Amino acid sequence: MTRFDNDPAGGGTNAVAVRGLVKHFGETKALDGVDLDVREGTVLGVLGPNGAGKTTLVRCLSTLLTPDAGYATVAGFDVVRQPRALRRRIGLTGQYASVDERLSGWENLYMIGRLLDLSRSAARGRADAMLERFSLTEAARKPVSQYSGGMRRRLDLAASMIGQPAVLYLDEPTTGLDPRTRNEVWDEVRRMVAEGATVLLTTQYMEEAEQLANELTVIDRGKVIAGGKVAELKARVGGRTLKIRPTDPTVLGSMARALTEAGLDGATGSQAIPDDGLLYVPILSDEQLTAVVGLLGARGYGIADIGTELPSLDEVFLAITGQKTADATAHSELEEVAA
Repeated sequence: MTRFDNDPAGGGTNAVAVRGLVKHFGETKALDGVDLDVREGTVLGVLGPNGAGKTTLVRCLSTLLTPDAGYATVAGFDVVRQPRALRRRIGLTGQYASVDERLSGWENLYMIGRLLDLSRSAARGRADAMLERFSLTEAARKPVSQYSGGMRRRLDLAASMIGQPAVLYLDEPTTGLDPRTRNEVWDEVRRMVAEGATVLLTTQYMEEAEQLANELTVIDRGKVIAGGKVAELKARVGGRTLKIRPTDPTVLGSMARALTEAGLDGATGSQAIPDDGLLYVPILSDEQLTAVVGLLGARGYGIADIGTELPSLDEVFLAITGQKTADATAHSELEEVAA
């Protein structure tokens, strides 16, 4: 183990501060100098394709793996030098539920409470409260082997919260869940953050990232390759698109040609989509937007609706990493099946 010589950065408002974190598995460098901060009371979404290093990062920050180099503090504790103290301040929900199937849901939660040194009465109280919070009270005394996948995921999340952690790691927590259960998990994450918890969320679902994360960090091949708020990443990658719906959809082609002839169709050209009744124009500047609207008005085209939009987070992810997100891949597979 290389001694950590770097100082943590980010000040006292960061619940998690990581500098130059490195982890090797043989010749594979799973983490290659990762830097990131998570502000207290916020959700940081960590995005990346499979094999990017997301789970390795979580395992290092939760003391399950020892980094080879770098420096990381979580809730004020050094992840290498103070692991036992840190474990009392964190919670972890991995990609797969880690509860004991032979025990009941209540027994799982009570056992974890006792392992966290809660008194018997406190452990009972927390188990009861978490079962009610996650709508598992009716199944409390049933063995977990009889739980559905969604119930196990909710129980696993409840288990990670028994100790009221200051920092919670959610490693792709809703993979495989139906939309209703996924929304329930999102609601609980929001509630935890409102109560003061800090969350580091890894996910490949862009909707999940947009719903929950205050800021995003994109990791690929063990390196941080982008970061910032959702709107900042969208603006950085693709700029804006102007969507125009003419009152007469038959003039879409004529409108597109007029913009091309005037040099106002953006870097990649405007695109008329007859089925949608829309003209899409890439906008590179406010001046271009004003000129497009002015030209169409001067040519007498009637406009029923007009607006701008940023690229989707799926498009941002593809542009940054060169790979589709889980959302986009699933959508493509559905289209193939339908075809």
